[in-house]
Amino acid sequence: MNFHLGQTTFDDDQEFPVPIGVPALSKLAFDGFDLAPTWNTLVHRFSNAPDDAAALQDLSAIALLQGRPDDRIALQLEALKLQRVYRQLATRTTAEPLRLLAFMAPGDFKANLPVEFLLADSSVQLDMLYMMQGAPLPDVVPDHDVALVAIAESEQAQPLLRELARALRTWPKPVVNAPDRVARLSRDGTWELLKSAPGVVFPINVRVGRARLMDVAGGKTAVESILGGSGFPIITRPLDSHAGEGLAKLDNRPAITRYLQERPEEKFYIAPYIDYRGSDGLFRKYRIALIEGRPFACHMAISEHWMIHYLNAGMRDNPAKRAEEARFMLDFDIEFAVRHARALNAVARLTGLEYLPFDCGETQDGRLLVFESGPNMIVHSMDPPDIFPHKRAQMEKVFTAFQAMLKHQSLRNFRTTAAVANKNSVSMRSNQLDA
Repeated sequence: MNFHLGQTTFDDDQEFPVPIGVPALSKLAFDGFDLAPTWNTLVHRFSNAPDDAAALQDLSAIALLQGRPDDRIALQLEALKLQRVYRQLATRTTAEPLRLLAFMAPGDFKANLPVEFLLADSSVQLDMLYMMQGAPLPDVVPDHDVALVAIAESEQAQPLLRELARALRTWPKPVVNAPDRVARLSRDGTWELLKSAPGVVFPINVRVGRARLMDVAGGKTAVESILGGSGFPIITRPLDSHAGEGLAKLDNRPAITRYLQERPEEKFYIAPYIDYRGSDGLFRKYRIALIEGRPFACHMAISEHWMIHYLNAGMRDNPAKRAEEARFMLDFDIEFAVRHARALNAVARLTGLEYLPFDCGETQDGRLLVFESGPNMIVHSMDPPDIFPHKRAQMEKVFTAFQAMLKHQSLRNFRTTAAVANKNSVSMRSNQLDA
């Protein structure tokens, strides 16, 4: 069936390129396989077929996995000159696979919700449409049952999210994660949303320029005047940084000076440092996914250091830590989710997104300490099952819930149409009776 929106046509007959895909390539890299042979095969393929956009997309993904972000960007932009829509086929057969259209942005893995991982083994056909700032939608867009805004919030993405919000005002299909709601999820924007949420602690996050931070270091500006009365120690990070890049705890003004000597960026976030270690002296960070408001456990990392990332927390090498994560996942619905029910409900209500992962801890007085939120947080099932036997079943719960949410949201148009038809029918009967 074809639909038209301005110059754009919805078409379910046109074929689109099918790359190897980020999940498959990431799993190979995660398991330690050498991607050089795959790289060479793709280069040879593209040399023989210069219009092979899928090969370029896969080459760009390998470049990023190999730590070559500049090559990633160049290869991806060349691919997008050839084609802006890419397909991930459903791997489970069903009579009527759900068709999902995801709006994506060019960039690294943090630029978008990594939806491919959530659908890697599913009956959902995924079409990824890359938006380009200032460029109209492609002439032909895959027909779909539901659309998803996968573009994550960043300063660079804000104009793209605004453009997409305008395009989606008259979109004839249901849309998950509205772009204007995603756009609010900057660190300072998230603080504005959650600062008064019951049961939630989200420290004030303030965006500052390099010059202002230098004024704090030099004693010209008191850090308390910026952070609403909170003083040292503070947390700082460059604007739009993720995964701990440039993240530091600064205990005094000289520490700011040393930090700025090492960092070239011009814009930063600063926030008060909150000591969230447990009674045993260890720090715990949880990744939670809210799916239509219901919380799901995605992982738990335990570390001796306040700055926790799952890969550097020693989970792989510590059976006791893995056993605690297994208990956390097993008891999540009757323990963590119950203990923080009021806070989790508030986060879901105030952010208003159908899908939202976020990282959090617990304060020493038992409240939910939110670190950051954003749909671009990776939720995956790549951990080896022989070391993490508890994870596969839990992640299947998350993936199943995500796919059920898409199916549920895809029915919104049918419910709305039926309600309007019923209302019109009632109105007509009423008019006939009045006559």
